[in-house]
Amino acid sequence: MENTSAIIGEETPAQEAPPSQPTKKSASVARSAGIVSLAVMASRILGLVREIVFAKLFGASASYANDAYVIAFRIPNLLRDLFAEGALSSAFVTVFSDYLVTKGEKEAFRLSNLIANALLLTLGILVILGMVFAPELVGLIAHGFQAEPEKFALTVKLTRIMMPFILLVAIAAKAMGILNSRGHFGMPALSASFFNVGSILGGLFFAVIMTGRDFAHPVKTILDHPTEGIIGMAYGVLIGGFLQFAVQWPTLRKAGFRYRPMLSFTDPGVQRVFKLMGPAVIGAAAVQINVLVNSNFASSIAGNGAISWLSYAFRLMQFPIGVFGVAIATATLPAIAKSAALDDLDSFRHTLASSVRLTFLLTIPSAVGLIVLGRPIIALIYEGSKFNREDTTHTAAALACYAIGLAGYSAIKILAPAFYALNDARTPMLISLLSIATNFLMNWMLVGVLQEQGLALSTSTVALLNFALLYFILQKRVKGIEGRQTFVAVVKILLASAAMGAVCWAVSAGLYQWVGDHRLARMLNVLISVSTGAGVFYVAAWLMGVEELKSAVNTIGARFKRWVKK
Repeated sequence: MENTSAIIGEETPAQEAPPSQPTKKSASVARSAGIVSLAVMASRILGLVREIVFAKLFGASASYANDAYVIAFRIPNLLRDLFAEGALSSAFVTVFSDYLVTKGEKEAFRLSNLIANALLLTLGILVILGMVFAPELVGLIAHGFQAEPEKFALTVKLTRIMMPFILLVAIAAKAMGILNSRGHFGMPALSASFFNVGSILGGLFFAVIMTGRDFAHPVKTILDHPTEGIIGMAYGVLIGGFLQFAVQWPTLRKAGFRYRPMLSFTDPGVQRVFKLMGPAVIGAAAVQINVLVNSNFASSIAGNGAISWLSYAFRLMQFPIGVFGVAIATATLPAIAKSAALDDLDSFRHTLASSVRLTFLLTIPSAVGLIVLGRPIIALIYEGSKFNREDTTHTAAALACYAIGLAGYSAIKILAPAFYALNDARTPMLISLLSIATNFLMNWMLVGVLQEQGLALSTSTVALLNFALLYFILQKRVKGIEGRQTFVAVVKILLASAAMGAVCWAVSAGLYQWVGDHRLARMLNVLISVSTGAGVFYVAAWLMGVEELKSAVNTIGARFKRWVKK
């Protein structure tokens, strides 16, 4: 996906003056983001396949099996974001990149071994405690389940099965941090695809085992025994977590890493990582914590399905977050960490601002598309078998509320690590504490009026507030991050997205009246509406002079010409 490279900056043709250092670095970030985007897109597609499997086999409101699974997975998933893919990645990559620049490769890899062994010890203890106190954890996170003993018992059992996932994914996240710092982005980003493959295939295998070992009619046996089948899917999570680390190991070896059984909690590098990681545990996980709070409120909504509707909706929204927000953030962090280590604030500012603008260019139209076309998209992907029309209606409404905060979610992935690169984990922590408190208050006010939709709307509002505070504080901290240029770009992108949304709505409504609502009609509706909307956005953004888009088009043309000549 090298077409994104020019959006942040691109190499100048040979006959022109050589590019400035910030432009070179932002172009490198964009190229890396393109690699990560492709890998993350593959992962998100497989993740979507995984969600489709769950929707078809377990539905949302058909039984309490999927609600129980979602809550059980929330616990290790939250810990993953707290200690692995969020705080650990940001803190470790910052310090590891600094060691590579200032102390050399030997010391950097020594630090990685110390962190690996510290993780094995501390998270191993955490996993054991989580399994022992699973009933208390479930009662804390989903207090509404306590009124339904069977649902509560299933959730506790699933929690105990999936707790070791945090240990597996933490080691995988550390491996990813090493490889990203060494300039390897493809395989680390692709590793999540192996998690999805392992969790799907392994989960289905164990689901059939748990429901009677009828491999002649595997789908029927799972449909007939959802509470037993969902236990098999929990075992699949562990298989996927193991594969996520295992596939990175060969590349990790080639990058120079060798495991050594060494441990020291007093080492300056380890203490520096933990010092950054401590407040970052809160700072990097505000969204996950808010989703967890939402789950608690949703567990008290009468009947089955509210938790699953929110989960399916949030999973769909994570597709553009992962493909765009996480990909750009993953490529940006090592670049800005090195700029900070070298005290090169010009490069830091330009790289960060370019990354934010690229994120907005990709996520704002995505959000509008999800709001306008959420229902036909969800009906096409999920509806059928155990997932009924009522589930589609509720999930689409929740998706529209979540999509409002899409740009904020994605931009936070870039801005929060920027503070860590400046050795400031306190600011994101304080802002996240404020956002968590605000989310709780809004949930309390909205859940009785809007049910699960109010919970999704609260999360989006808080994400936008979190982004705004991070952005304005960071802008003052580094004396500007091209704020005027970014503001103009955002206004133009919003106007182009509004035009796109109006056309998408008209086309989708017209197609619904013309071709109906059967499966082929849904596919035509989504394909034609999305294609038309993308064309409208491109034309509108081009006419309004969105520079990032024009740079991207020019780069695509230049690269295509070079490819043809070769």
